[in-house]
Amino acid sequence: MRLSGLHTAAVALCIAGAVDAQVLISELSFGHSGRMNPSGGSSIPNFVVSGEPQQPHVLSNRLVLTPIAPGNQRGSLWSDSILAQSLWTADIEFRATGPERGGGNLNIWLARNGDKDVGSSSIYTARKFDGLALVVDTHGGSGGMIRGFLNDGNIDYSQHHSVDELAFGHCLYSYRNLGRPTQIKMRQTRENFRVEVDNKLCFETDSFSLPPGNKIGITAATPEDNPDSFEVFKLTVLSEGAGSYTGGNSNENANNINTNHDSHDNHRSDAGRSKQRSEPVDDDEAFEDSIPDEDADIFQTSKTQFRDLHNRMQATNHQIAALFRTISKFQTAEGKNHEATINLINSLNSRLAGLDQLGELSQRVSDLEKEMRSMRNDLGRKIQANERNFKGMLGDHHATLSQTLIDSMPGHKRLFAVVVGTQVLLAAAYIIYKRRKANSPKKYL
Repeated sequence: MRLSGLHTAAVALCIAGAVDAQVLISELSFGHSGRMNPSGGSSIPNFVVSGEPQQPHVLSNRLVLTPIAPGNQRGSLWSDSILAQSLWTADIEFRATGPERGGGNLNIWLARNGDKDVGSSSIYTARKFDGLALVVDTHGGSGGMIRGFLNDGNIDYSQHHSVDELAFGHCLYSYRNLGRPTQIKMRQTRENFRVEVDNKLCFETDSFSLPPGNKIGITAATPEDNPDSFEVFKLTVLSEGAGSYTGGNSNENANNINTNHDSHDNHRSDAGRSKQRSEPVDDDEAFEDSIPDEDADIFQTSKTQFRDLHNRMQATNHQIAALFRTISKFQTAEGKNHEATINLINSLNSRLAGLDQLGELSQRVSDLEKEMRSMRNDLGRKIQANERNFKGMLGDHHATLSQTLIDSMPGHKRLFAVVVGTQVLLAAAYIIYKRRKANSPKKYL
């Protein structure tokens, strides 16, 4: 795959040529490959997941610290290993989803014995802890706020009368119901500590530097009513390579600082301009931030040679970091495209299954049509046969009835004889009557 080749090339460049390049600490990271557990288990390697009263759900691509329901839930995630480096970058991607006026908070910890001293507590219920806490919530009725808290192990936050006043830095950010993960980066450099949200500066300070030896943890807590669901997609911790600063005061480090003092003074204006930036350098700007080629004869002293080498190494580091960010963006986009393709294939398969059922239904309708046609033909033939039989029977009956009537009727001769005989009898009777009348004696009055 092309991205894998770019990733391999970038790693090779990082190892071969970058003195201050960032290196992934795998035992403190998860989710950077798109899966919580590369082996497919229901746990996160090198981390302990716990919660109360319900356990958080470890899915294939995210960790659900608190569900959308029921409320009054607590979830925590703590690393088994400590962060032994002093210069590092922690990248966390999370998502908060809930009702319109939901509540709850997400806490990102860097604390000694954090799994024991903090556990699944939030910043308001944590007791004495030694380290840093970054809190994401809707403090003060705002749409969202990110605040930083420090403790040296002497302050009991659970008993403090006003925890909110202990924040050393904050920024407003609406993180709820965005429909996408929110990215938070914490950077510990030699100059300062800074927090970025979605590649924009949230706050920074140079008043402290976290020492090595802290455990990394993420906790979430929700109220009883209108709880939020907090999901964690990724936690990656990067440290500087061969040039990592360990926080010690060795003579070698002191000599290097004194030797390079002039070089830093000569570039103080560039560093000042870089420090005044409120947002990180864009990837395209990082690729364009190249140093023009110079003739080798102009480097007459070791200082100028070191200055040129230092500038070129910094430019290389910036370009490699930009390349890593570009690869990460491509991998994220590729993962989203892959997920969309899988969903499309599943939808297509479901529709094809429906088409298969439609074909079976069409076949059944065709068979039913054939059966109906056959039944119609049989019924027509039977009706025609019955009609012929009925006509035959009716014709035979009419013929028999006519013949019977003909046979039962008297002949014409007999009828004529009867008529003539009747007329003769009537005529004879009349004649006899007339004769008798004429011969009878007349009566006179």
